[in-house]
Amino acid sequence: MALDFNAVLAGDHGSLIVKGITVSLELAVGAWIMAMCIAVVLVIIRLSHSRLANAMVAAYVSYHRNVPTLIQLMIWYFAIPTLLPSSWQDALNSYDTEFIFSLIALGCCQGAYFSEDIRSGLRAIPAGQTEAARAMGMGYLQAMCWVILPQAIRNALSSLINHTVLLFKNTSLAMVIGVAELTYVTRDIENETFRTFESYLVASSGYLAFSLILMGIGALLARRFQRVYQR
Repeated sequence: MALDFNAVLAGDHGSLIVKGITVSLELAVGAWIMAMCIAVVLVIIRLSHSRLANAMVAAYVSYHRNVPTLIQLMIWYFAIPTLLPSSWQDALNSYDTEFIFSLIALGCCQGAYFSEDIRSGLRAIPAGQTEAARAMGMGYLQAMCWVILPQAIRNALSSLINHTVLLFKNTSLAMVIGVAELTYVTRDIENETFRTFESYLVASSGYLAFSLILMGIGALLARRFQRVYQR
């Protein structure tokens, strides 16, 4: 059978693919912002001297790094709503709960990875940096936000980019709870056209293109930071 990409890309099918890519990007960006915020908070807590707080963060990281992301998605979408009052469940059903719970699940999961990346970057920073910041009159949080964390993120840039790519690819898991992202719409197009190879080749090309763009951005940032650091 000859390949026919026109059947996959033309008309409504092409619009579906564009919509699927848009939803995937929205999900990835939202989850990335949430994950980075969670990671920064976890790192700051883990640097404190509270054993209880450190144990809680360690448990959070261990759970999200060892339980499959697909299971975490299902827990958020199927299990957690059952624990809420009926009025809350009715209110949630009036919104796009599939997208919201997918964003929360991916953000919470990736936040654990980002926190470990940043914590590894912190280990490469000399202790004198903190002491110098405190000597300048900065408080603990000021020193962390303006001196320590920027250097840690720069040191951990390679790992952060790799996990950002992983986050973008993991948006495909949201299809199992009905989020109309790229993989979801690709399956619908394949069911309608029976063009299995063409449909999934287009989807694969989309994921590959955006993953390469992310890695390219990471390489550019790494070179820029290296030049600034050498100055």
